[in-house]
Amino acid sequence: MGIQTWTFILVGITFALYIGIAIWSKAGSTKEFYVAGGGVSPLANGLATAADWMSAASFLGMAGIIAFSGYDGSVYIMGWTGGYVLLALLLAPYLRKFGKFTVPDFIGDRYYSNVARTVAVIAALFVSFTYVAGQMRGVGVVFSRFLDVEVNTGVYIGMAVVLFYAFLGGMKGITYTQVAQYCVLIFAFMVPAIFISLMATGNPIPQIGMGAKGSDGVYLLDKLDGLMTELGFIAYTDGSKSKIDVFFITAALMMGTAGLPHVIIRFFTVPKVKDARKSAGYALLFIAILYTTAPAIAVFARTNLMETVQDKPYKEIPAWFTKWEETGLIAWTDKNGDGKIQYLPGSAIEGKQPQFITARGASGERQINNASTSANELYIDRDITVLANPEIAELPNWVIALVAAGGLAAALSTAAGLLLVISTSISHDLVKKQIAPNISDKKELLLARVASLFAVVVAGYFGIHPPGFVASVVALAFGLAASSFFPAIVLGIFSKRMNREGAIAGMLSGLGITCFYIAKFKLGWLGSPENATADHWWWGISPEGFGTIGMLVNFIVALLVASITKAPPVEVQEIVEDIRIPTGAGKAIEH
Repeated sequence: MGIQTWTFILVGITFALYIGIAIWSKAGSTKEFYVAGGGVSPLANGLATAADWMSAASFLGMAGIIAFSGYDGSVYIMGWTGGYVLLALLLAPYLRKFGKFTVPDFIGDRYYSNVARTVAVIAALFVSFTYVAGQMRGVGVVFSRFLDVEVNTGVYIGMAVVLFYAFLGGMKGITYTQVAQYCVLIFAFMVPAIFISLMATGNPIPQIGMGAKGSDGVYLLDKLDGLMTELGFIAYTDGSKSKIDVFFITAALMMGTAGLPHVIIRFFTVPKVKDARKSAGYALLFIAILYTTAPAIAVFARTNLMETVQDKPYKEIPAWFTKWEETGLIAWTDKNGDGKIQYLPGSAIEGKQPQFITARGASGERQINNASTSANELYIDRDITVLANPEIAELPNWVIALVAAGGLAAALSTAAGLLLVISTSISHDLVKKQIAPNISDKKELLLARVASLFAVVVAGYFGIHPPGFVASVVALAFGLAASSFFPAIVLGIFSKRMNREGAIAGMLSGLGITCFYIAKFKLGWLGSPENATADHWWWGISPEGFGTIGMLVNFIVALLVASITKAPPVEVQEIVEDIRIPTGAGKAIEH
């Protein structure tokens, strides 16, 4: 059977499974919609948290960014795994004991202020929309190749599927669907990695295979370093990022992880505080399987790609290349007229994406009208690395289709969790808590579902017009979470003196400066585009790492304002004292 037939079969089976689970576990109350009724086992919650956590950025984007950045890409592994440890040990048990469903709910009650709650809602929406844009882009990339449609059409299909089961199931449907999605995505990620590791090095364990000798007796990493330096690239195992930028990106990803609303809400779906710790431990184990394999996939993919395309005549190129070319995610322009592909340093195009014209080139390639002046003739979208890797390595068609099913599972599981955060922020934290406190359960549930619809439309727009590759878009969301939520949550748990004035001022200043920096240097909305280049970054810190500066600003402003304003009421100080004692937490609070 062909790749497309296998894709339809495997994607169809997995989608039927997800939708069947969503219908089986349909939420009947707001508690089931928000936190699955608070009765999920630690193992199931660990699996669901891992699926929620391992988005398209982990499945598609991370291996791609490591493959093309080499050593520099390791910041994503350090930041995202380190942040999860921080969240599991430092914050999750205390938030679970406090017993509120959402981050804005915790901030509103801890800081005894609806203004603080509203600022937290705005921050949650900023973070979630930025994050979900990356997921929708990931869905579009998968569908564009395997259903032979344009990227934008792929995004529309993904929007419909996400909406269906987020709309129907809420947190109860999402939790059990995500358990199934974790199993699909980890199987889809590991099978090709094991295959390729065996083929390249004879070792079935990818983590060991990437550092082993190939069939030619040369260590794989040495071979890749040699291939890259020969063509003028920096060696794969050397980094080009400054130490300060590596530190700030890692810190932003770590602190952002610990402030991510859609992951924090997971710790309320278990019955007890002890279970919150257990499920965090399980999740870390399940996440580690993928995160330790991603660097191996990156090495295999980059080596295979360079050996397959460099200096090869376009007319002899394998079928996978022309298939991806049709999606617009690979482009080749014959700048020197020799009919061969030259993959060299520098960007092959002007701008972010190739602009295709209808006329074909002399070799039959799709022509573009925005080729750059650099000698590099090949444009490759980093997000296709994991998906194209099995095709480049000539693995069986069912393995290639399995990876497509895994990519969709990764993107859709996280997108559904984020849409729930968006819908609960609007229906629960904004309407129920502030505008209409007497709203009935039924109306609140309806409002949550309408908010999901609105969120899908906005997310779809950002999926079609993304500000960058999947992993870098998601990194921006982590920066926003680090600069807004992390200090407010940490100080809310560990400082009795922190009051509402300090928290509000801190969140607004941290989020404000980070949004300004992203708008100026990532999106080019403020000032001239020439001034938005890396040469003009403040202290050499990239937009992905600036969330750390925003977080420091948040801490400083919050502590300064709190020190010159009135202390919190005695009862709030007693709550802070109480949540740090590990006993006495019952069920999640009803609303």
